[in-house]
This record gives sequence, C-alpha cells and structure tokens, in this order.
Amino acid sequence: MADADANTERLDEWFERLERMPVPEGFRVEIVEGYVFMTPQRDTRWEIIREILLSVVDRFGRKVRVFSDVRIDFPGHENGFCPDIAKLSDSAKKDDTGHWRYQDVEFVAEVISKGTAANDYGPKKIAYAVAEVPVYVVADPYQGRCYVYTDPKDGDYEKRTPVDFGTDIDLTGTVVDLVLKTDDFPRD
Repeated sequence: MADADANTERLDEWFERLERMPVPEGFRVEIVEGYVFMTPQRDTRWEIIREILLSVVDRFGRKVRVFSDVRIDFPGHENGFCPDIAKLSDSAKKDDTGHWRYQDVEFVAEVISKGTAANDYGPKKIAYAVAEVPVYVVADPYQGRCYVYTDPKDGDYEKRTPVDFGTDIDLTGTVVDLVLKTDDFPRD
C-alpha cells in the first residue's frame, strides 16, 4: 500500500505541475509508466469518442458515470491515465485523495493516435487487464478496425476480438451489455 500511496503522491505532483504548464489548447496529457505524453485531439478521434459516449449514454441514461479524459490511476509504475472513455459502476466513489478508483471501472475505450498507439496496445492494455477492467475496446481509425479485449486474467486479456468498422460490436454478454455500432466511425 505504501507503494501505491507514493505513486499517487508523485502523480499528484506531476499533474499539478502539468496543469501550470502552457499546454496548448486541444491537447491532452497523461502519464504512462512514468512518462508524460501530450497528444493533440484530432477531429477523427473525437468523432469516434463521441459515438462511443453517445452509445453508452443511450444504453444507461444521462446519469451514467462515464468520463472522457479524466485521470484515473491504474496499477503499475506511475500510471495516471486519462482514458478516452471510462464507464464506472453505479456505486463508484472517489478515494481519499479525490480520484476515481480503478476498481470501479467497468469499460474503457481508447481511440488510437499515431504517436501513442503503442501505449494503447501495450502498457495501457496490460494495466487495464491487471486492474481487471472487464471490457477494453481499442478503436483504430488507421486500420479501420476495433479490438475488443475481454476476460482479464493474470495481467492479460483471455479474449481479443477484431471487429472491422461498419460491423456492430456485440457487448451484450458483458457488464456493458450494449451493441456498439461502428458504421459512423471515421477513418484516418
């Protein structure tokens, strides 16, 4: 627990410093394995994020706990992620430091950027699996495909299902319990 507390304190300090920096408008900042990544928010990414967000809201209602680009600290060395979409359980509460708990995350979706794709397919996928996030979706506008990861076990996902844009993603057998339409996902 002392390691987790030290990680949180270090991440708090880093994010406080980052908030004081002149980060250009339209950029998002997150910390993955102790490295700071700053990426521009592109219209293609936002359109996909919006489609996913609207699907979650349509399914669960306007009071659903769903966030975009909100910091959640995940297991591992200095992982202060700001997922593109994170759906939390209805009973989710902030921890003593005022942050949302990764244990309450039921669904994460990340939309690939060229500069940070390796994070979404690598360390973030591992951290989400270690955190036992039941459903992780990666939308890749460069490939025109989503990858659906389910059944986290022993620090990895048991199932990886590729789904081409234009094909529905059936998540009805999961905690998310929705069909995510990808017809309107743009490509880059």
